[in-house]
Amino acid sequence: MLRQSKLLTYESPFLYLFFGGHTALLLDTGAVKDLSAMPLRQTVDQLIESRLKQHPHDNYRLIVAHTHGHADHVNGDAQFADRANTTVVGKDLASVVRFLGISRWPEDMVELDLGSRPLMVTGCPGHHEASIAVYDPLTRFLLTGDTVYPGRLYVNDIAAFVDSLDRLVTMSEQRPVSWVMGCHIEMTRTPGVDYPIGTRYQPDEPPLEMTVEQLRQVRDHARAIKDRPGVHVFDDVIIFNGRCVTGIVKQLMRANGARLRAMVSRR
Repeated sequence: MLRQSKLLTYESPFLYLFFGGHTALLLDTGAVKDLSAMPLRQTVDQLIESRLKQHPHDNYRLIVAHTHGHADHVNGDAQFADRANTTVVGKDLASVVRFLGISRWPEDMVELDLGSRPLMVTGCPGHHEASIAVYDPLTRFLLTGDTVYPGRLYVNDIAAFVDSLDRLVTMSEQRPVSWVMGCHIEMTRTPGVDYPIGTRYQPDEPPLEMTVEQLRQVRDHARAIKDRPGVHVFDDVIIFNGRCVTGIVKQLMRANGARLRAMVSRR
């Protein structure tokens, strides 16, 4: 697990690197484009090199894929464009479906074998049309991208979102899941209170890992507000159902207020 620093991006996304016998999978490349500021490829290459010292394998491959195609998850892709033995999966739905070999999107669950390390992948649109979820039997992590995490869940298609959550809950009931793992932390440890957009310092973060029961609760919340566009605040998440222009404006006003208070306190 890697996390991009809040000194470089307030989004501070989490990235995941999986090692298999013949292939590694990097899931997301983060929000930072600047190679000098965030040498992600160098970090990944060092980790792979360390792995291969213990488990040698000629022509070890790397797959660069994404939980979904928003900028804060794909901006580092260019660093891997010329890397040998590397496949960078496109961020659009057609590219995702083609690479995974999914016949029925988003219902199908397919196996991505990294070499004695099978990962199970399925579609989970709602936040983004090409969002995926990944289940790793080894760690028992269920990776949910920006669909479920302790923060603001932005929903573009509520029907697809609820359907995806239903299938994620079913997955968690059919397989042992240790933790539900997303890509951001935006909540505080105070129930229902988040950090404003743009926050660079979050000393009171809750853990990234969420339980299956929390996943089930998010599903139930989404069902309850399915026909009510707007911002809905719950203990562990805040669901933005639809465009929510007023809610976004309020978030930006909170962020500006926080910056002004920080400037005054430094004087």
